[in-house]
Amino acid sequence: MLVYVTCPDLDEARRIGRALVEEGLAACVNLRTHETIHRWQGAIEQGPEAALLAKTTRAAYPALEARVRALHSCSVPCIVAWTVDTGLPEYLDWIAASVTAR
Repeated sequence: MLVYVTCPDLDEARRIGRALVEEGLAACVNLRTHETIHRWQGAIEQGPEAALLAKTTRAAYPALEARVRALHSCSVPCIVAWTVDTGLPEYLDWIAASVTAR
């Protein structure tokens, strides 16, 4: 699975990403910074944001989601996941072997 999470800043994204890898919830986390435009509580918000893309397994997803919610500063964090149907078999095997939390 790939799990996309946005954070208010790069420091928070780093902190969450490191925890996910250290705790065996993700094999790898990529970090990016960008700008966001979104509606929140009736107002249009715009500003910098950071995102992380975690590579994990379907079995570990519930624990990963719970951990992100516990570490995240937002009351309703963006956590979006999708399954990977195809990929380099050796890479997908590495993800499965690296994710130790089930």
